[in-house]
Amino acid sequence: MGKKGNRIQVILECTEQRKSGIPGCSRYITTKNKKNTPKRIELKKYNRILKKYTLHKEIK
Repeated sequence: MGKKGNRIQVILECTEQRKSGIPGCSRYITTKNKKNTPKRIELKKYNRILKKYTLHKEIK
């Protein structure tokens, strides 16, 4: 019998680049435990286009 996993894959997208109107997008794929963090996550990740660390939010 396999275990039922609580971990799901989520996509994080840069919020600053979306607001600025610069073409392209900075996205990361990560996993989260949906029991421990039922809300959308926000992490500071590196944006290669803007060349700085920016806030990335979970998208559906």
